[in-house]
Amino acid sequence: MKKLVIIAVCLALLFPCFAQKEDKLTQEWDKMHQSKSQSLVKFNEAKFGMFIHFGAYSSLGGYWKGKNIKGIGECIMRYAEIPRNEYREMCKQFDPDKFNADDWVKAAKMAGMRYIVAMPKHADGFAMYDSKVSNYNIIALTALKRDPMSELYQACKKYGINFSIYFNYLDWMDGGNGGVKDYEKKHPDEDKSYQYWANTWDPSPVSFTDYFEKKYKPQLRELLIKFPGMQELWHDMPMKITRQQCFDVYKMVYEIQPTILDNSRVGNNFGDYWIPGDNIIPDEQMDKQMKDDPINTKKVQKIYWETPGTMNNTWGFRSDDHDWKSTEELLYWLTSITSKGGNYLLNVGPTGEGLFPEESLKRLKEIGEWMSVNGESVYGTSKWIINHEGPTDLSMKGTEEREEKGFKANFTPQDFWFTQKNNNLFITSLKWPENKDVVIKSLTRLTKDEISKIESVRLLGSDEKVSWKMEEKGLKVTLPSVRANSHGYVLKITFKNV
Repeated sequence: MKKLVIIAVCLALLFPCFAQKEDKLTQEWDKMHQSKSQSLVKFNEAKFGMFIHFGAYSSLGGYWKGKNIKGIGECIMRYAEIPRNEYREMCKQFDPDKFNADDWVKAAKMAGMRYIVAMPKHADGFAMYDSKVSNYNIIALTALKRDPMSELYQACKKYGINFSIYFNYLDWMDGGNGGVKDYEKKHPDEDKSYQYWANTWDPSPVSFTDYFEKKYKPQLRELLIKFPGMQELWHDMPMKITRQQCFDVYKMVYEIQPTILDNSRVGNNFGDYWIPGDNIIPDEQMDKQMKDDPINTKKVQKIYWETPGTMNNTWGFRSDDHDWKSTEELLYWLTSITSKGGNYLLNVGPTGEGLFPEESLKRLKEIGEWMSVNGESVYGTSKWIINHEGPTDLSMKGTEEREEKGFKANFTPQDFWFTQKNNNLFITSLKWPENKDVVIKSLTRLTKDEISKIESVRLLGSDEKVSWKMEEKGLKVTLPSVRANSHGYVLKITFKNV
Protein backbone atom coordinates (compact mmCIF):
# COMPACT_ATOMS: atom_id res chain seq x y z
CA MET A 1 0.00 0.00 0.00
CA LYS A 2 2.85 2.37 0.91
CA LYS A 3 4.47 1.64 -2.44
CA LEU A 4 1.29 2.63 -4.27
CA VAL A 5 1.08 5.89 -2.33
CA ILE A 6 4.72 6.68 -3.13
CA ILE A 7 4.17 5.96 -6.83
CA ALA A 8 1.06 8.15 -6.85
CA VAL A 9 2.93 11.02 -5.21
CA CYS A 10 5.82 10.69 -7.68
CA LEU A 11 3.46 10.76 -10.64
CA ALA A 12 1.69 13.79 -9.24
CA LEU A 13 5.02 15.56 -8.90
CA LEU A 14 6.13 14.58 -12.40
CA PHE A 15 2.87 15.51 -14.16
CA PRO A 16 3.48 19.29 -14.05
CA CYS A 17 6.84 18.65 -15.72
CA PHE A 18 5.18 16.80 -18.61
CA ALA A 19 2.40 19.39 -18.86
CA GLN A 20 4.93 22.20 -18.76
CA LYS A 21 6.93 20.61 -21.57
CA GLU A 22 3.79 20.25 -23.68
CA ASP A 23 2.77 23.82 -22.93
CA LYS A 24 6.23 25.03 -23.91
CA LEU A 25 5.97 23.33 -27.32
CA THR A 26 2.52 24.81 -27.82
CA GLN A 27 3.73 28.25 -26.84
CA GLU A 28 6.69 28.08 -29.20
CA TRP A 29 4.44 26.81 -31.99
CA ASP A 30 1.92 29.59 -31.34
CA LYS A 31 4.55 32.31 -31.71
CA MET A 32 5.60 30.93 -35.08
CA HIS A 33 2.03 30.33 -36.18
CA GLN A 34 0.86 33.85 -35.25
CA SER A 35 3.59 35.33 -37.45
CA LYS A 36 1.97 33.69 -40.49
CA SER A 37 -1.30 35.67 -40.44
CA GLN A 38 -0.59 37.37 -43.76
CA SER A 39 0.36 34.07 -45.39
CA LEU A 40 -2.95 32.58 -44.27
CA VAL A 41 -4.92 35.48 -45.73
CA LYS A 42 -3.11 35.21 -49.08
CA PHE A 43 -3.60 31.43 -49.10
CA ASN A 44 -7.33 31.81 -48.45
CA GLU A 45 -7.70 34.50 -51.11
CA ALA A 46 -6.23 32.18 -53.76
CA LYS A 47 -9.09 29.68 -53.14
CA PHE A 48 -8.41 27.27 -56.01
CA GLY A 49 -5.31 25.16 -56.66
CA MET A 50 -4.05 22.05 -58.43
CA PHE A 51 -2.76 18.94 -56.68
CA ILE A 52 -0.47 16.73 -58.81
CA HIS A 53 0.20 13.08 -57.93
CA PHE A 54 3.08 12.02 -60.16
CA GLY A 55 5.76 9.42 -59.55
CA ALA A 56 7.18 6.10 -60.73
CA TYR A 57 3.85 4.52 -59.73
CA SER A 58 2.21 6.49 -62.56
CA SER A 59 3.82 4.16 -65.11
CA LEU A 60 2.07 1.13 -63.56
CA GLY A 61 -1.41 2.60 -63.95
CA GLY A 62 -2.84 0.29 -61.28
CA TYR A 63 -1.33 -2.97 -62.60
CA TRP A 64 1.50 -5.15 -61.28
CA LYS A 65 2.80 -8.14 -63.26
CA GLY A 66 -0.34 -8.12 -65.37
CA LYS A 67 -2.69 -8.13 -62.39
CA ASN A 68 -5.17 -5.35 -61.64
CA ILE A 69 -4.37 -4.08 -58.14
CA LYS A 70 -7.31 -2.39 -56.44
CA GLY A 71 -6.76 0.88 -54.60
CA ILE A 72 -5.47 4.37 -55.27
CA GLY A 73 -2.73 4.40 -57.90
CA GLU A 74 0.06 6.04 -55.93
CA CYS A 75 -0.07 3.34 -53.22
CA ILE A 76 0.29 0.29 -55.46
CA MET A 77 3.54 -0.67 -53.69
CA ARG A 78 1.54 -1.23 -50.52
CA TYR A 79 -1.57 -2.84 -52.10
CA ALA A 80 0.47 -5.31 -54.18
CA GLU A 81 3.03 -5.71 -51.38
CA ILE A 82 5.86 -5.21 -53.84
CA PRO A 83 9.27 -6.09 -52.37
CA ARG A 84 11.60 -3.14 -52.07
CA ASN A 85 14.21 -4.45 -54.54
CA GLU A 86 11.55 -5.19 -57.16
CA TYR A 87 10.04 -1.75 -56.77
CA ARG A 88 13.44 -0.12 -57.12
CA GLU A 89 14.02 -2.04 -60.37
CA MET A 90 10.62 -0.85 -61.62
CA CYS A 91 11.60 2.74 -60.88
CA LYS A 92 14.60 2.37 -63.19
CA GLN A 93 12.20 1.80 -66.11
CA PHE A 94 10.21 4.97 -65.38
CA ASP A 95 10.59 7.30 -68.36
CA PRO A 96 8.08 10.20 -68.53
CA ASP A 97 9.70 11.58 -71.68
CA LYS A 98 6.59 13.59 -72.68
CA PHE A 99 6.56 15.61 -69.44
CA ASN A 100 6.40 19.34 -70.14
CA ALA A 101 6.25 21.61 -67.10
CA ASP A 102 5.01 24.58 -69.11
CA ASP A 103 2.04 22.58 -70.39
CA TRP A 104 1.09 21.49 -66.88
CA VAL A 105 1.27 24.99 -65.43
CA LYS A 106 -0.61 26.48 -68.38
CA ALA A 107 -3.38 23.92 -67.84
CA ALA A 108 -3.68 25.03 -64.20
CA LYS A 109 -3.76 28.67 -65.25
CA MET A 110 -6.37 27.86 -67.92
CA ALA A 111 -8.61 26.42 -65.18
CA GLY A 112 -8.31 29.57 -63.08
CA MET A 113 -6.12 27.93 -60.45
CA ARG A 114 -3.81 30.17 -58.46
CA TYR A 115 -1.36 27.59 -57.06
CA ILE A 116 0.08 24.11 -57.57
CA VAL A 117 1.02 21.52 -54.97
CA ALA A 118 3.54 19.20 -56.63
CA MET A 119 4.92 15.92 -55.31
CA PRO A 120 8.67 15.44 -54.79
CA LYS A 121 8.09 12.27 -52.71
CA HIS A 122 5.15 10.02 -51.88
CA ALA A 123 5.02 6.95 -49.61
CA ASP A 124 7.11 4.84 -52.00
CA GLY A 125 10.05 7.05 -51.01
CA PHE A 126 11.12 7.72 -54.63
CA ALA A 127 12.37 11.29 -55.03
CA MET A 128 11.07 13.11 -58.11
CA TYR A 129 13.92 15.61 -57.99
CA ASP A 130 17.72 15.64 -57.91
CA SER A 131 18.24 14.66 -54.29
CA LYS A 132 21.77 14.68 -52.89
CA VAL A 133 20.60 12.85 -49.76
CA SER A 134 19.64 9.59 -51.47
CA ASN A 135 20.33 8.08 -54.90
CA TYR A 136 16.82 6.63 -54.87
CA ASN A 137 15.67 9.45 -57.16
CA ILE A 138 14.67 10.17 -60.74
CA ILE A 139 18.06 11.58 -61.78
CA ALA A 140 20.20 8.75 -60.41
CA LEU A 141 17.97 5.80 -61.37
CA THR A 142 16.18 6.64 -64.62
CA ALA A 143 17.12 7.47 -68.18
CA LEU A 144 15.19 10.76 -68.05
CA LYS A 145 18.00 12.70 -66.33
CA ARG A 146 15.66 15.64 -65.70
CA ASP A 147 14.37 17.20 -62.50
CA PRO A 148 10.55 17.55 -62.86
CA MET A 149 10.19 19.49 -59.60
CA SER A 150 12.76 22.11 -60.60
CA GLU A 151 11.14 22.48 -64.01
CA LEU A 152 7.71 22.91 -62.44
CA TYR A 153 9.06 25.46 -59.99
CA GLN A 154 10.51 27.53 -62.83
CA ALA A 155 7.34 27.21 -64.93
CA CYS A 156 5.22 28.38 -62.00
CA LYS A 157 7.42 31.47 -61.65
CA LYS A 158 7.13 32.06 -65.39
CA TYR A 159 3.31 31.97 -65.43
CA GLY A 160 2.59 33.58 -62.06
CA ILE A 161 1.39 30.47 -60.22
CA ASN A 162 2.35 29.83 -56.59
CA PHE A 163 4.42 26.67 -56.15
CA SER A 164 4.11 24.32 -53.19
CA ILE A 165 5.08 20.74 -52.38
CA TYR A 166 3.68 17.56 -50.85
CA PHE A 167 6.05 15.50 -48.69
CA ASN A 168 4.94 12.23 -47.06
CA TYR A 169 6.26 11.02 -43.71
CA LEU A 170 5.98 7.42 -44.93
CA ASP A 171 8.83 5.89 -46.91
CA TRP A 172 8.26 2.20 -47.63
CA MET A 173 11.70 1.87 -49.18
CA ASP A 174 13.94 3.28 -46.47
CA GLY A 175 12.27 2.88 -43.09
CA GLY A 176 9.73 5.66 -42.90
CA ASN A 177 6.97 3.67 -41.22
CA GLY A 178 5.51 6.53 -39.26
CA GLY A 179 6.95 5.45 -35.91
CA VAL A 180 4.61 2.46 -35.66
CA LYS A 181 7.32 0.06 -34.44
CA ASP A 182 8.26 2.29 -31.54
CA TYR A 183 4.59 2.85 -30.78
CA GLU A 184 3.83 -0.88 -30.81
CA LYS A 185 6.55 -1.58 -28.24
CA LYS A 186 4.96 0.90 -25.84
CA HIS A 187 1.36 -0.20 -26.60
CA PRO A 188 1.55 -3.98 -27.19
CA ASP A 189 -2.12 -4.62 -26.39
CA GLU A 190 -3.60 -1.94 -28.65
CA ASP A 191 -5.47 -2.76 -31.86
CA LYS A 192 -2.93 -3.00 -34.70
CA SER A 193 -5.06 -1.43 -37.45
CA TYR A 194 -2.78 1.60 -37.39
CA GLN A 195 -0.11 -0.59 -39.02
CA TYR A 196 -2.05 -0.76 -42.29
CA TRP A 197 0.03 1.89 -44.06
CA ALA A 198 3.37 0.71 -42.66
CA ASN A 199 5.62 -1.56 -44.70
CA THR A 200 5.04 -4.89 -42.94
CA TRP A 201 5.61 -7.11 -46.01
CA ASP A 202 9.28 -6.19 -46.65
CA PRO A 203 10.30 -3.69 -43.98
CA SER A 204 13.56 -1.80 -44.09
CA PRO A 205 15.93 -2.73 -41.24
CA VAL A 206 16.40 0.99 -40.59
CA SER A 207 14.65 2.34 -37.50
CA PHE A 208 12.17 5.16 -37.94
CA THR A 209 14.34 7.49 -35.87
CA ASP A 210 17.35 6.86 -38.13
CA TYR A 211 15.21 7.38 -41.22
CA PHE A 212 13.68 10.52 -39.72
CA GLU A 213 17.04 12.08 -38.88
CA LYS A 214 19.10 10.83 -41.84
CA LYS A 215 16.64 10.92 -44.76
CA TYR A 216 13.31 12.61 -44.01
CA LYS A 217 14.58 15.80 -42.41
CA PRO A 218 17.64 16.19 -44.70
CA GLN A 219 15.48 15.77 -47.83
CA LEU A 220 12.85 18.18 -46.54
CA ARG A 221 15.57 20.71 -45.70
CA GLU A 222 16.99 20.15 -49.19
CA LEU A 223 13.62 20.99 -50.79
CA LEU A 224 12.98 24.04 -48.63
CA ILE A 225 16.33 25.49 -49.64
CA LYS A 226 15.93 24.44 -53.28
CA PHE A 227 12.48 26.06 -53.68
CA PRO A 228 12.27 29.35 -51.75
CA GLY A 229 9.03 31.30 -51.42
CA MET A 230 6.59 28.39 -51.34
CA GLN A 231 2.98 28.91 -50.27
CA GLU A 232 2.37 25.68 -48.37
CA LEU A 233 3.90 22.40 -47.29
CA TRP A 234 1.48 19.50 -47.65
CA HIS A 235 2.46 16.91 -45.04
CA ASP A 236 0.77 13.51 -44.99
CA MET A 237 0.48 10.34 -42.87
CA PRO A 238 1.93 11.40 -39.50
CA MET A 239 0.75 8.02 -38.18
CA LYS A 240 2.33 7.48 -34.73
CA ILE A 241 5.02 10.15 -34.92
CA THR A 242 5.70 11.73 -31.55
CA ARG A 243 4.67 15.22 -30.56
CA GLN A 244 8.31 16.28 -30.28
CA GLN A 245 9.11 14.97 -33.78
CA CYS A 246 6.17 16.84 -35.31
CA PHE A 247 7.19 20.02 -33.52
CA ASP A 248 10.78 19.60 -34.71
CA VAL A 249 9.55 19.38 -38.30
CA TYR A 250 7.38 22.48 -37.94
CA LYS A 251 10.22 24.44 -36.37
CA MET A 252 12.76 23.35 -38.99
CA VAL A 253 10.40 24.41 -41.78
CA TYR A 254 9.82 27.77 -40.08
CA GLU A 255 13.52 28.47 -39.66
CA ILE A 256 14.15 27.99 -43.40
CA GLN A 257 10.91 29.47 -44.79
CA PRO A 258 9.13 31.45 -42.04
CA THR A 259 6.14 32.40 -44.21
CA ILE A 260 5.31 28.92 -45.53
CA LEU A 261 2.13 27.25 -44.21
CA ASP A 262 2.14 23.71 -42.83
CA ASN A 263 -1.09 21.78 -43.20
CA SER A 264 -2.68 19.95 -40.26
CA ARG A 265 -1.11 16.65 -41.30
CA VAL A 266 2.21 17.81 -39.96
CA GLY A 267 0.69 16.11 -36.92
CA ASN A 268 -0.12 16.61 -33.24
CA ASN A 269 -2.13 19.82 -33.74
CA PHE A 270 0.87 21.81 -35.02
CA GLY A 271 -0.56 22.78 -38.41
CA ASP A 272 -1.39 26.27 -39.66
CA TYR A 273 -4.51 25.25 -41.59
CA TRP A 274 -6.92 22.34 -41.50
CA ILE A 275 -7.47 19.45 -43.94
CA PRO A 276 -11.05 18.16 -43.35
CA GLY A 277 -10.18 14.95 -45.24
CA ASP A 278 -9.84 13.63 -48.78
CA ASN A 279 -12.89 14.51 -50.88
CA ILE A 280 -14.73 15.82 -47.84
CA ILE A 281 -16.76 19.00 -47.56
CA PRO A 282 -17.23 19.80 -43.85
CA ASP A 283 -20.70 20.57 -42.56
CA GLU A 284 -21.91 23.80 -40.99
CA GLN A 285 -20.42 22.96 -37.59
CA MET A 286 -16.93 22.51 -39.01
CA ASP A 287 -15.36 25.06 -36.66
CA LYS A 288 -16.34 22.86 -33.70
CA GLN A 289 -15.57 19.46 -35.17
CA MET A 290 -12.17 18.92 -36.81
CA LYS A 291 -12.28 15.20 -36.00
CA ASP A 292 -9.55 14.43 -38.54
CA ASP A 293 -6.17 16.14 -38.59
CA PRO A 294 -7.04 18.87 -36.05
CA ILE A 295 -5.06 22.04 -35.43
CA ASN A 296 -4.62 24.00 -32.22
CA THR A 297 -7.55 26.41 -31.99
CA LYS A 298 -7.21 27.93 -28.52
CA LYS A 299 -6.10 31.31 -29.86
CA VAL A 300 -7.24 30.99 -33.46
CA GLN A 301 -9.86 33.53 -34.52
CA LYS A 302 -10.55 31.87 -37.85
CA ILE A 303 -9.96 28.34 -39.08
CA TYR A 304 -8.45 28.28 -42.55
CA TRP A 305 -8.95 25.03 -44.43
CA GLU A 306 -8.45 23.23 -47.72
CA THR A 307 -10.25 20.22 -49.21
CA PRO A 308 -8.18 18.02 -51.54
CA GLY A 309 -10.30 16.37 -54.22
CA THR A 310 -9.98 13.92 -57.09
CA MET A 311 -11.39 14.11 -60.62
CA ASN A 312 -12.19 10.39 -60.52
CA ASN A 313 -11.56 7.96 -57.62
CA THR A 314 -7.77 7.92 -57.53
CA TRP A 315 -4.95 10.41 -57.04
CA GLY A 316 -2.10 8.69 -58.86
CA PHE A 317 -2.94 7.58 -62.41
CA ARG A 318 -5.00 4.42 -62.91
CA SER A 319 -5.65 3.40 -66.52
CA ASP A 320 -8.91 1.65 -65.54
CA ASP A 321 -10.57 4.44 -63.53
CA HIS A 322 -13.08 6.06 -65.89
CA ASP A 323 -15.48 7.32 -63.22
CA TRP A 324 -14.80 10.97 -64.00
CA LYS A 325 -16.65 13.67 -62.13
CA SER A 326 -18.59 15.87 -64.53
CA THR A 327 -17.72 19.54 -64.89
CA GLU A 328 -21.05 20.33 -63.22
CA GLU A 329 -20.09 18.23 -60.21
CA LEU A 330 -16.62 19.79 -59.94
CA LEU A 331 -18.17 23.26 -60.09
CA TYR A 332 -20.45 22.21 -57.26
CA TRP A 333 -17.42 21.18 -55.17
CA LEU A 334 -15.72 24.50 -55.88
CA THR A 335 -18.88 26.50 -55.18
CA SER A 336 -19.84 24.65 -52.00
CA ILE A 337 -16.30 24.77 -50.56
CA THR A 338 -15.77 28.47 -51.23
CA SER A 339 -19.26 29.30 -49.90
CA LYS A 340 -18.06 27.83 -46.59
CA GLY A 341 -14.82 29.81 -46.69
CA GLY A 342 -12.44 27.03 -47.73
CA ASN A 343 -9.93 26.33 -50.49
CA TYR A 344 -10.32 23.61 -53.14
CA LEU A 345 -7.22 21.64 -54.19
CA LEU A 346 -8.26 19.63 -57.26
CA ASN A 347 -6.01 16.74 -58.27
CA VAL A 348 -4.63 15.64 -61.62
CA GLY A 349 -2.86 12.29 -61.96
CA PRO A 350 -0.57 12.40 -65.02
CA THR A 351 0.20 9.25 -67.00
CA GLY A 352 3.53 7.44 -66.86
CA GLU A 353 4.53 9.33 -70.01
CA GLY A 354 4.08 12.61 -68.18
CA LEU A 355 0.83 13.72 -69.81
CA PHE A 356 -2.39 14.99 -68.27
CA PRO A 357 -5.26 12.60 -69.16
CA GLU A 358 -7.54 14.04 -71.84
CA GLU A 359 -10.56 13.80 -69.52
CA SER A 360 -8.71 15.94 -66.97
CA LEU A 361 -7.77 18.54 -69.57
CA LYS A 362 -11.36 18.71 -70.82
CA ARG A 363 -12.64 19.46 -67.33
CA LEU A 364 -9.90 21.98 -66.59
CA LYS A 365 -10.83 23.84 -69.77
CA GLU A 366 -14.55 23.91 -68.92
CA ILE A 367 -13.91 24.98 -65.33
CA GLY A 368 -11.65 27.71 -66.71
CA GLU A 369 -14.42 28.96 -68.98
CA TRP A 370 -16.71 29.25 -65.95
CA MET A 371 -13.99 30.91 -63.86
CA SER A 372 -13.18 33.43 -66.59
CA VAL A 373 -16.73 34.72 -66.20
CA ASN A 374 -17.42 34.07 -62.52
CA GLY A 375 -14.01 34.01 -60.81
CA GLU A 376 -14.85 37.23 -59.00
CA SER A 377 -17.27 35.22 -56.85
CA VAL A 378 -14.44 32.89 -55.80
CA TYR A 379 -11.13 34.72 -55.35
CA GLY A 380 -10.69 36.62 -52.11
CA THR A 381 -14.21 35.91 -50.88
CA SER A 382 -15.44 34.78 -47.48
CA LYS A 383 -18.51 33.18 -45.93
CA TRP A 384 -21.78 35.11 -45.79
CA ILE A 385 -24.35 34.64 -42.99
CA ILE A 386 -25.42 31.35 -44.65
CA ASN A 387 -23.72 29.38 -47.40
CA HIS A 388 -26.67 27.75 -49.22
CA GLU A 389 -30.36 28.17 -49.88
CA GLY A 390 -32.53 25.62 -51.65
CA PRO A 391 -33.75 22.01 -51.71
CA THR A 392 -30.52 20.28 -52.75
CA ASP A 393 -28.87 18.75 -49.69
CA LEU A 394 -25.62 16.90 -50.43
CA SER A 395 -23.22 15.21 -48.05
CA MET A 396 -19.66 14.79 -49.29
CA LYS A 397 -17.95 12.47 -46.83
CA GLY A 398 -14.95 11.07 -48.67
CA THR A 399 -13.45 9.27 -51.66
CA GLU A 400 -14.94 5.85 -50.89
CA GLU A 401 -18.44 7.19 -50.32
CA ARG A 402 -18.32 9.12 -53.58
CA GLU A 403 -17.08 6.02 -55.42
CA GLU A 404 -19.81 3.82 -53.97
CA LYS A 405 -22.77 6.21 -54.22
CA GLY A 406 -21.79 8.30 -57.22
CA PHE A 407 -23.06 11.85 -57.60
CA LYS A 408 -26.81 12.21 -57.71
CA ALA A 409 -27.77 15.83 -57.62
CA ASN A 410 -30.48 17.50 -59.60
CA PHE A 411 -29.77 21.15 -58.98
CA THR A 412 -32.82 23.37 -59.13
CA PRO A 413 -33.24 27.08 -59.98
CA GLN A 414 -34.05 27.50 -56.28
CA ASP A 415 -30.53 26.44 -55.20
CA PHE A 416 -28.17 29.32 -54.41
CA TRP A 417 -24.71 29.52 -52.82
CA PHE A 418 -23.34 32.72 -51.28
CA THR A 419 -19.95 34.38 -50.89
CA GLN A 420 -19.04 37.95 -50.05
CA LYS A 421 -16.18 40.36 -50.56
CA ASN A 422 -15.98 43.97 -49.39
CA ASN A 423 -19.39 45.51 -50.12
CA ASN A 424 -20.41 42.83 -52.61
CA LEU A 425 -22.53 39.72 -52.19
CA PHE A 426 -22.23 36.96 -54.81
CA ILE A 427 -25.06 34.50 -55.44
CA THR A 428 -24.18 31.42 -57.46
CA SER A 429 -26.71 29.18 -59.16
CA LEU A 430 -25.76 26.02 -61.09
CA LYS A 431 -29.12 25.89 -62.86
CA TRP A 432 -30.63 28.45 -65.25
CA PRO A 433 -34.40 28.86 -64.66
CA GLU A 434 -36.95 27.99 -67.35
CA ASN A 435 -38.31 31.50 -67.13
CA LYS A 436 -36.08 34.43 -66.33
CA ASP A 437 -37.42 35.16 -62.84
CA VAL A 438 -35.82 33.92 -59.61
CA VAL A 439 -36.46 34.75 -55.96
CA ILE A 440 -33.60 34.64 -53.46
CA LYS A 441 -35.33 34.21 -50.09
CA SER A 442 -32.21 34.57 -47.94
CA LEU A 443 -32.03 38.29 -48.61
CA THR A 444 -34.90 38.68 -46.13
CA ARG A 445 -32.27 38.01 -43.46
CA LEU A 446 -30.98 41.53 -44.04
CA THR A 447 -32.26 44.45 -42.01
CA LYS A 448 -34.36 47.15 -43.66
CA ASP A 449 -31.36 49.47 -43.46
CA GLU A 450 -29.13 46.93 -45.22
CA ILE A 451 -31.75 46.32 -47.92
CA SER A 452 -32.01 50.06 -48.52
CA LYS A 453 -28.29 50.10 -49.31
CA ILE A 454 -28.53 47.71 -52.28
CA GLU A 455 -27.05 49.79 -55.05
CA SER A 456 -27.07 47.39 -57.98
CA VAL A 457 -27.65 43.81 -59.09
CA ARG A 458 -25.83 42.51 -62.13
CA LEU A 459 -25.08 39.21 -63.84
CA LEU A 460 -21.37 38.43 -64.05
CA GLY A 461 -20.23 38.22 -67.67
CA SER A 462 -23.15 40.27 -68.99
CA ASP A 463 -23.64 43.96 -69.75
CA GLU A 464 -27.42 43.58 -69.97
CA LYS A 465 -29.50 45.33 -67.36
CA VAL A 466 -30.87 43.18 -64.56
CA SER A 467 -34.19 44.24 -63.11
CA TRP A 468 -34.76 43.50 -59.43
CA LYS A 469 -37.16 44.22 -56.63
CA MET A 470 -37.17 43.41 -52.92
CA GLU A 471 -40.42 41.67 -52.07
CA GLU A 472 -41.83 40.06 -48.94
CA LYS A 473 -40.61 36.59 -50.04
CA GLY A 474 -37.15 37.78 -51.02
CA LEU A 475 -35.17 39.48 -53.75
CA LYS A 476 -36.91 38.97 -57.09
CA VAL A 477 -34.52 39.15 -60.03
CA THR A 478 -35.32 39.04 -63.74
CA LEU A 479 -32.31 37.63 -65.56
CA PRO A 480 -31.12 38.83 -68.97
CA SER A 481 -32.05 36.86 -72.08
CA VAL A 482 -28.48 35.85 -72.95
CA ARG A 483 -26.63 33.35 -70.76
CA ALA A 484 -23.06 34.28 -69.82
CA ASN A 485 -22.04 30.63 -69.28
CA SER A 486 -23.51 27.18 -69.90
CA HIS A 487 -23.15 26.16 -66.22
CA GLY A 488 -25.60 28.38 -64.35
CA TYR A 489 -24.81 31.97 -63.45
CA VAL A 490 -23.59 34.32 -60.71
CA LEU A 491 -25.33 37.48 -59.50
CA LYS A 492 -23.33 40.28 -57.95
CA ILE A 493 -25.14 42.50 -55.47
CA THR A 494 -23.32 45.70 -54.61
CA PHE A 495 -24.18 47.65 -51.46
CA LYS A 496 -23.52 51.33 -50.96
CA ASN A 497 -20.20 51.75 -49.24
CA VAL A 498 -21.26 54.01 -46.39
